[in-house]
Amino acid sequence: MEQRNPPVELRLLRYFVTVAEEMHFGRAAARLAMTQPPLSQAIRALEDALGVALFVRTKRSVELTPVGADLLPEVRRLLAAADALRPLAQSLARGEAGVLSLAFVSTADYGLLPSLLRDFGARYPGVRLQLTEATSDVQIEELVAGRIDAGLVIPPLPPRHAAALSYLAIAREPLVAALPADLAAQLGQGANEWAETPVSLQELASVPLVVFPRRLAPGFYDIIMGCYGAAGLTPRIGQEAIQMQTIVSLVSAGMGVALVPQSLRHLRRTGVVYRPLSESGSLPGSDAGPFVETGLVWRAAEVSPVLAGFIDIVRAYGATMPAI
Repeated sequence: MEQRNPPVELRLLRYFVTVAEEMHFGRAAARLAMTQPPLSQAIRALEDALGVALFVRTKRSVELTPVGADLLPEVRRLLAAADALRPLAQSLARGEAGVLSLAFVSTADYGLLPSLLRDFGARYPGVRLQLTEATSDVQIEELVAGRIDAGLVIPPLPPRHAAALSYLAIAREPLVAALPADLAAQLGQGANEWAETPVSLQELASVPLVVFPRRLAPGFYDIIMGCYGAAGLTPRIGQEAIQMQTIVSLVSAGMGVALVPQSLRHLRRTGVVYRPLSESGSLPGSDAGPFVETGLVWRAAEVSPVLAGFIDIVRAYGATMPAI
């Protein structure tokens, strides 16, 4: 049967470093508040455990062996790492260190996400973020499977998973129309990338609509369809895309128009102009136009200290943030 060597105690390693620094067993014993014989026995035990001689001893001197000299910096690093364990554990318990795996919908990248990351990074600089862009449906599946800690999604949550997940609304922002610049010129809207002159869906009724597929973003898709329905219109779907950047690029190519969150005006693309929707685009019972909501979702039963810190940031942000 294979014989296993016993683990080396950190106590013995500290003794080794002290003797190596003093090069005298008596002075080392005094530093360690012990007598010399037990210290000598402890060093012998360490040498036996390692299977090497660490010191050359004579009646007048103590010197490190070549192995001992080479081992000394490694032992110091090991002890430093051991000494760091307690403060690291305390930091992990307070949510000040660790890893947060966060996914987000592409719409959040242009308004909500940068502010949250900036605030979180300022408060918890020791936390490492792992960011992934994904549609809401993919995020929910990743959450349920335990592969991410939280996600920024567009509700609603799938009923089959709602009981296992917690959701916190963060922001609501109005939808605006993204138009090809030449179409905007034909409608008398001008070529400014962003202006306050509203456009009605009736003016856009004959233009193909570029939109997220419903299977990937049912909440967002239904809001857009509801806008057209409120105006008594049925849109003609021209193209579907799963990334906001792609949708805006298709608009710039003249493939159609799109209804996008207002924060997308920060995504400047040659050949695209953004215009607010007139009241004809309002949803039934609303006089303020259509809105899209973004919120944070996480597993209700698994809230790590790091995630709790991020939730606090989100909650404070949502409490003070008006519609974008």
